[in-house]
Amino acid sequence: MFDGFDMNKMQDMLKDMQDKAQAMQEQVKATTYSVKGGGGLIEVSANGAGEIIDINIDDSLLEDKDSLQILLISTINDAIKMAEDNKKSQALNMFGGMNPFGGNS
Repeated sequence: MFDGFDMNKMQDMLKDMQDKAQAMQEQVKATTYSVKGGGGLIEVSANGAGEIIDINIDDSLLEDKDSLQILLISTINDAIKMAEDNKKSQALNMFGGMNPFGGNS
């Protein structure tokens, strides 16, 4: 039933895929994404893992708490989405265009 099937070759292929996935994760996390909101009044930076690593707020927003909160939420969400989209794109490239997430890419 498994004539010509080399289990060692399959294990080597799986190990290679694991190594590539690990390298991709490290590369993605090392990437930084910066997003500006409110016409540049807020800048949020996230790493490829979607962790917020820096926030810069223009002093003029410190007097308007409501605007500050709205702009922070929006800009942070944009930075996280950018990181997530990049992770999906990297995964698609690793799988040779097959979409492991289902649906259209």
